[in-house]
Amino acid sequence: MLDSARHTAHHADVVIVGAGLAGLSAAQQLTAAGVTVTVLETAHRTGGRMTTDKADGFLLDRSGQLLNTSFPELIRTPGLEALKLRPFTPGVLVHADGRNHRTGELRGAKRAFTTARAFAAARASRSAGLDQARLGAALARLAALPIDRMLARPDRPTSATLTSRGLPTRTVESFLRPLLTSLLSDPDLTTSSRCADLVLRGYARGRLCLPAGGSGVIPELMAAQLPPGTVRTGVEAVSVGTTSVGTAGHGTFTCRSVIVATGARAAAELIPGLRLPDFHPVTVLHHTADEPPLRDASLILTGTCRGPVAHTTVASEVDPDRAPLGRTLISSTVLGPSAATPTPELDRLARAQLARVYGTSTSSWHLLAAHHDPDAVPAMPAPHDVRRQVRLLSGLYVCGDHRDTSTVQGALFSGRRAAQAVLRDLGIRPGHGTPALRAA
Repeated sequence: MLDSARHTAHHADVVIVGAGLAGLSAAQQLTAAGVTVTVLETAHRTGGRMTTDKADGFLLDRSGQLLNTSFPELIRTPGLEALKLRPFTPGVLVHADGRNHRTGELRGAKRAFTTARAFAAARASRSAGLDQARLGAALARLAALPIDRMLARPDRPTSATLTSRGLPTRTVESFLRPLLTSLLSDPDLTTSSRCADLVLRGYARGRLCLPAGGSGVIPELMAAQLPPGTVRTGVEAVSVGTTSVGTAGHGTFTCRSVIVATGARAAAELIPGLRLPDFHPVTVLHHTADEPPLRDASLILTGTCRGPVAHTTVASEVDPDRAPLGRTLISSTVLGPSAATPTPELDRLARAQLARVYGTSTSSWHLLAAHHDPDAVPAMPAPHDVRRQVRLLSGLYVCGDHRDTSTVQGALFSGRRAAQAVLRDLGIRPGHGTPALRAA
């Protein structure tokens, strides 16, 4: 529950800086164990990068990250049982050779082989059928592989491993590369091959999807599970220690432990010596049109179609809540250096590309918003530790997608790990309620 900052001082067992997914996840775990918590958030709403703007009845996500129904934390996090996930249906299209090819969604071994056969039939080519059968088999193996075995594999840049999986070059370039580019937000695929395997494993086990009502619904549902007054918005933390957090204009918050759950750049500013990763920039373009350019809820990977957009979807077909009745919302994601292109030029280039992808004129489309974030996705170059230390010292902890994997799953799970580390240091068994600690 939210509470605007009105106090000049406050004490809690744990102060969490940042009300994004990691901070809210940590707060849930701690309050469930009976620990008193205060969450400080600079912005006037929760969510961090997972926020949704409202404009003329449209719901416009600021993040271009894709969710997957197989993310464990979406299932086990309190409050998210009410979250409605809208899968891309029938699935995924890849734009190549001037047209869109349907691939379907891969869910485990059986679905993988079924999809491979369906794709082969659509291409009406024996060689294409064999390629897709090999792809289905490779993804099925990943779906069944235990995570500990996956993380024991040699870690190299993803781009260097794509052709070592026994897949034909044409399959790698026409499907696997554009898929991983979108899932990792990394056009150059410098990302750790272990991280790539993790996201491919999730892809093979679940379905890509959007949250109904926008990505901002996720932090809203999580914050609603916390005791009233736990989250204080509009409070900027300027210094942290093991027993206090200093703020700009709201005094000092004292505590027994501090968790820094901000983005990586803000965390590095608060904690001297914390390593700052590189980032993958992202720009999300939201257009509206008179008519849907595609009347199904597919995700389109742009593949070899020249232009700045990596993937696009008619978001109002996936989730009707995102547009007013009778209106259309097309959401497209731009990755890499192109994301920094000035908005008028980026809009022009994107429209030209989207006209080819959707096979229709885009001249009458209206740009509703262009959200650019240079720090959107922390880079995960090889070698990458997917379980980076969250306990810096007794009383000071850090969490976020930059400590795990750069995904919604990674952010949520790192918050859980940080809370468990705090509870261990406080002598509380994680997962078990306990009376609130006495004030120091």
